[in-house]
Amino acid sequence: MNRQESLGYLISHLNVAIANDLDARLKRYDLDIKLWPVLFALWQEEGITQTELSRRCDVANYTMTRLLDQLQVAGLITRHQEADNRRAFQIFLTDNAKALEQDLIREAERVNEAFLSILDTDEQQQLMALLCKINRF
Repeated sequence: MNRQESLGYLISHLNVAIANDLDARLKRYDLDIKLWPVLFALWQEEGITQTELSRRCDVANYTMTRLLDQLQVAGLITRHQEADNRRAFQIFLTDNAKALEQDLIREAERVNEAFLSILDTDEQQQLMALLCKINRF
């Protein structure tokens, strides 16, 4: 099997290229790619626990702790202790993080558009449908 026949290689190669492009765009906002999944998940639903956020972002809880520390230092999240469980914290976005949402989502859309631009509309829709099918979404 060569690289062009390996699903893992092709997906990994594409992922690295997309991540590098988005990371360069996020740097303009003093952010990096590691923080993107956390912000993206919180824009979809804030007030979830760190454990749930770790699950949704597919990272270990100790890794999520470090990511949340970075976001808190940057003034983008706050942690609120749950009333019935002193060890659990709900994560909320600050007004600064909420203000960044549209700009950062647009940056991600631009990355998607750039990578998909070599495909026609039908091919783009088919690619996305196939990837969702493989990922079982």
